[in-house]
Amino acid sequence: MADSKRDYYEVLGVPKSADAEDIKKAYRTLAKKYHPDMNPGDKDAEQKFKEVNEAYAVLSDSEKKARYDQFGFAGIDPNMGAGGGGFGGFGGMDFDLGDVFNSFFGGGAASSARRNAPERGQDIQLRITISFEEAAFGCKKEISFNRICKCKECGGSGAEKGTVPEKCSACNGTGTVRVSQRTAFGMFQTSRPCETCGGKGKIIRSRCAKCGGQGTVRESKKMEVTIPAGFDDGMMLCLRDQGSEGRNGGGPGDVILTVNVRPHHIFERDGYDIYCEIPITFPEATLGAEIVVPTLEGDIKYTIPEGTQTGTVFTVKGKGIQKLNSRGRSDRGEKGDLRFTVTLEVPRSLTEKQKQLLREFSESCDKKNYSKKEKFFNKIFGSR
Repeated sequence: MADSKRDYYEVLGVPKSADAEDIKKAYRTLAKKYHPDMNPGDKDAEQKFKEVNEAYAVLSDSEKKARYDQFGFAGIDPNMGAGGGGFGGFGGMDFDLGDVFNSFFGGGAASSARRNAPERGQDIQLRITISFEEAAFGCKKEISFNRICKCKECGGSGAEKGTVPEKCSACNGTGTVRVSQRTAFGMFQTSRPCETCGGKGKIIRSRCAKCGGQGTVRESKKMEVTIPAGFDDGMMLCLRDQGSEGRNGGGPGDVILTVNVRPHHIFERDGYDIYCEIPITFPEATLGAEIVVPTLEGDIKYTIPEGTQTGTVFTVKGKGIQKLNSRGRSDRGEKGDLRFTVTLEVPRSLTEKQKQLLREFSESCDKKNYSKKEKFFNKIFGSR
């Protein structure tokens, strides 16, 4: 029924005052949105696509638009008689939506071109775990992975060796075919991928036994990777062109290698500096001492001054992590530093003699031996 239709201006989403250019612009946007190539199998989109084209067929024609503006649907309905001579044959004409859409957007042919265009191969994501020392000094690791590559037997054509794919006769090698459908509005035609060749435009009569006609196979690959000195947990290496091979002449993908670093049993890392805690005895802290300090390159001796307080941080320059890409440079600062914190270990399980000696020692000390303690209690009692 005519009165059950939506107003054509409402269908295109334009006001009645819209000019030809506004109507054309609205049509192009909606036709692209609801085109069957963009919405395969979507019946609702297909119906809206027809509705949009019906509205545009009227509003883009100045005579039909004038009759529609004056008489509504009655002005373009050939069965209504009164008011204006009908739709000018719209109900019986061959309305090639494929041609209209292709003239604007390329339609099915463009879709086929996209399917046959060069396609870059997929990237491959890998993850390895190395030790703290390997990250600090650099290392070499062997990795293995599977990737998609061109079949060497058929050269990627998918056809049996000695044969070549043939041009599809159903679509004449275009990869698309025209589909006609008769509706109440006429004969509609759209371009769709050729089902015979799957939109490729070629038919393989004798498939390659190795790849089954796909032109690609899965292969296992091993390669040695260099992890540079200074790598940190979570950093990634990009191995260019080592991923899956592309299709239709497209370039290969990459291997993206994420490196995890195991925690160290002594050191913690912050940037290129490393940190650790070293316990010292009461006599060492009081009198000063030469203590052993571990580094990533071996133990060293370090002299702490007398009167060292617990929690004091000392720095050993250049004993941290190698800075990335700095090896072999002549400038200074190629490595971070080692920072160690001394913590005072209070002796336990003292003998009675040791306790007595400590009591005598404590009695021999006065306020000047404990300046922090003196200042602390002065703040407390001095404020009262």
